[in-house]
Amino acid sequence: MTIGIPSEIKPSESRVGMTPAGAFELTRRGHTVLVQSGAGLGSGFSDADYTDVGAELRGTIELVYAEADMIVKVKEPIESEYDLIRSGQVVFTYFHFASSASLTEAMVSSGAVCIAYETVEELDGSLPLLTPMSEVAGRMAIQQGAKYLEKPRKGRGVLLGGVPGVPPGRVLVLGAGVAGTQAAKMAAGLGAHVTIMDINMPRLRQVNDIMPHHVVTEYSNTYNIKRAIATHDLIVGAVLLKGGKAPHLITRDMLSEMRPGTVIVDIAVDQGGCVETTKPTTHDDPVYIVDDVVHYSVANMPGAVPYTSTLALTNVTLPYVIALADKGWERACAEDRSLGLGLNIENGDIVYEAVKSSFA
Repeated sequence: MTIGIPSEIKPSESRVGMTPAGAFELTRRGHTVLVQSGAGLGSGFSDADYTDVGAELRGTIELVYAEADMIVKVKEPIESEYDLIRSGQVVFTYFHFASSASLTEAMVSSGAVCIAYETVEELDGSLPLLTPMSEVAGRMAIQQGAKYLEKPRKGRGVLLGGVPGVPPGRVLVLGAGVAGTQAAKMAAGLGAHVTIMDINMPRLRQVNDIMPHHVVTEYSNTYNIKRAIATHDLIVGAVLLKGGKAPHLITRDMLSEMRPGTVIVDIAVDQGGCVETTKPTTHDDPVYIVDDVVHYSVANMPGAVPYTSTLALTNVTLPYVIALADKGWERACAEDRSLGLGLNIENGDIVYEAVKSSFA
């Protein structure tokens, strides 16, 4: 099979769909790997790093798409890529279809086979291809939130860890999944007081057992959220519905309950956001203010640390890429239930129920 690795062209996105080590594993199995010239530079990989392991370079994104049977990338195709995708071509990437009707319509019209990283699911319900980027995003949420709490950036002027004689900042994490747990861990490590909320009581029990004493768990409901947002300095939205849109746990009118300079980091922005006032931003222009509340909602947070993110992503995607290349997508998806759940659009039909219901 011919596998194409195009450059990521979404603004401020420096990751690449595969490392040279991943390309080597494919070429040594007899597959052809086409890499767009310069695709790996943002992640620290030169063209020579790829050609040294047997990959071939192509000068333009158009050539990569035209020659490849399967495209492996990081972020969803943007509008300029829509016409490059052809019927029967496999596209393996993060799609987050539920948050974009235009992307969904374009992929349906293309006739491509769209396999979404974020809905590949193990028997235990875990999402192996979403997990590493959720880990990165959760940790980055605290790093970014701490920065935007600084007064010159319109925040409350709070140091999350506090100092002797001054209480630490307070962090509210909505969602106790992978991203939320990593955010809580990072915030706790800085010395902040952390409250983590979820509706999954078994998960809250697990978090309660593994976190230090200054991380407290609380059941998530509107009453508890409204009460908490009035006293917390940094709010992290880390809610995930597999393949579906995130619910609005914080509505526009609830912003008035927050103190001026409170910071919201909405990791759920890829799925529409769990805050009603969330809108996607970029690393070049990451924040905006609504009712004196600072909103950080960059839709590709891990793209700011592309070396770490690319390595972490290839670690988990490569076994699936190899299976797709060795067996073809139909056999690979039929033999592996986890990979089969990644099928979102197949030859013009939406086949993933949560995406289908988002546009019903």
